[in-house]
Amino acid sequence: MAAKPPLSLGSWGRFANPFSRSRPMSKQTHSFQAEVKQILHLVTHSLYSNKEIFLRELVSNASDACDKLRYEALDHPQLFEDNPNLEVRVLFDAEAKTLTIRDNGIGMSAEEATAHLGTIAKSGTREFMAKLDGDQKKDAQLIGQFGVGFYSGFIVADRITVESRRAGLPADQGVRWSSEGTGEFELETIDKPLRGTDVILHLRDEETEFLSTWRLKSIISKYSDHISLPILMKKETWDAEASKQIVTDEWETVNKAAALWSRSKSEVTDAEYQDFYKQISYDSEPPLAYTHNRVEGRSEYTQLLYIPAKAPFDLWNRDKRGGVKLYVKRVFIMDDAETLLPVYLRFVKGVIDSADLPLNVSRELLQESRDVKAIREGSTKRILSMLESLADSDSADDKAKYQKFWGEFGNVMKEGIGEDFQNQERLAKLLRFSSTHADEGVSLADYVSRMKEGQDVIYVITADSLAAAKSSPQLEIFRKKGIEVLLLAERVDEWMLSHLHEFEGKQLQSVAKGSVDLGKLQDEEEKKKAEETAEAFKPLVEKLKTALASRAKDVRVSNRLVDSPACVVVEEGDMSGHLARLLKQSGQEAPETRPILEVNPEHALVKRMLDDPRFDDLAQILFDQAVLAEGGQLEDAAAYVQRVTRLLSA
Repeated sequence: MAAKPPLSLGSWGRFANPFSRSRPMSKQTHSFQAEVKQILHLVTHSLYSNKEIFLRELVSNASDACDKLRYEALDHPQLFEDNPNLEVRVLFDAEAKTLTIRDNGIGMSAEEATAHLGTIAKSGTREFMAKLDGDQKKDAQLIGQFGVGFYSGFIVADRITVESRRAGLPADQGVRWSSEGTGEFELETIDKPLRGTDVILHLRDEETEFLSTWRLKSIISKYSDHISLPILMKKETWDAEASKQIVTDEWETVNKAAALWSRSKSEVTDAEYQDFYKQISYDSEPPLAYTHNRVEGRSEYTQLLYIPAKAPFDLWNRDKRGGVKLYVKRVFIMDDAETLLPVYLRFVKGVIDSADLPLNVSRELLQESRDVKAIREGSTKRILSMLESLADSDSADDKAKYQKFWGEFGNVMKEGIGEDFQNQERLAKLLRFSSTHADEGVSLADYVSRMKEGQDVIYVITADSLAAAKSSPQLEIFRKKGIEVLLLAERVDEWMLSHLHEFEGKQLQSVAKGSVDLGKLQDEEEKKKAEETAEAFKPLVEKLKTALASRAKDVRVSNRLVDSPACVVVEEGDMSGHLARLLKQSGQEAPETRPILEVNPEHALVKRMLDDPRFDDLAQILFDQAVLAEGGQLEDAAAYVQRVTRLLSA
């Protein structure tokens, strides 16, 4: 049996045994899970803009239920019973003020109705509530983002009744679930000859606009036109005698009922692409970019992939599965086929429809399939090409889009430097940084084009924050000479640098590691003066080595300092202080390394230290201040304060 997609409130009956039997039961009253009560309160009291979104959610749920049946029927064709044609019907009763969304999909058993409609398996309640502040309190668009779409029906209804029977169960094993959206719901067994689910909304008096064929058709056309199943409504015809439209008993399809990605690009409008994106992503903003292609060759597949404009709230949740929707020959297989794209592209939304994969493909088979590898490589290259076209465009609008993209997803893209060696060079060209010459948007190509004559390395510095990087004393000689340094202040940057060693033949060099050798950027006179100064300050250096023997690996005269008295650096190849701090903050062990103290021989404090009777205190203070300037923490802050106090009191 193929592996099943994960649980979602958007799909009825995900995990139950299709052949299980449950005992008939009389009407029972149950309490909602606490999180559901919170959501229902928010839905009924806060979400009141764009109410029509409820129909999109319920039609989407019905479509998911049909997809689920088609998938399970691959192994159990008897689940189709005598009705293999899957569909969604929308009907209303103006007199009773009810609106019904009916599907003949997988359906629910009594146990599933309790589990799926009374609890939230993976609650997004906290994030959902956190989003509902300020103007967002009235935004019904939010409800689809957190897997709680069913409850959107309570935006317009004061009671919802759900009648359902799971495919494979007998007619007397149907279930009726009913609630007014307060603290309780009722459950009872009913006879239901047809499998599937009816969601019956008992509309509030002020919501009768949704008892109109024209209104419902317009909403379906707006949000659900792409759904590949037919969505049926009863036809209306003009009654000349009564001078009004009347509803007939004849059904008609009100959506295009064709998968949007299966249509030719010339047949799909930009508005349709954007509406489809909003449907599958629950994002109220249009995407930054999208690509729609049919690929033929070693592997045949269609891809419709989107770059969102905004990062999702759970982008950094390691337990959250990411990935695009996978279809095989337009049959839905799974929601989050993460193996079709590398992890660093987990923000990409869309659909991949393969013509080669087996219909009963499982997650395990996906990991081993050669066809999947081809799809993954092709889709990755397509997305990178889309980003390159934005980044390299002469259009100011495209450049602004890429800058926005980088602000939202740049740190995720950096993960690819160490994960996707095949595309590392392309990814390196997409990287953007701040530098001593620009606040943002500096590419490695920009940097190389501005390098000084005789400069043969790319200088970088990592720090805990952009402000700390900008004010680091290790940059002083570079500022004096007008040499650009890239400022890296994100947690992922240290890890990225461990994999990115050069760009276009230029080595990346941290200004906080090893001694600074400016090579051709330093003339012979400067080099000679530096050697003479180092010789003259040998007595001071030796004395500092003795005083700081337990704390500093070495002490030397610096040629990188201009205004500061001292700084700490590490040997080339040693772990930087910034990376060591990151490891400790994440609960990991960092190797014990002692930094090197570099002193500025031109600084007044350093010049007078040698003959000062308070030398030991000055040496310790000098070291502590250098550690603080680098962003480190003092092992004994109290001792530092006492030394400074003694100096100030003298």
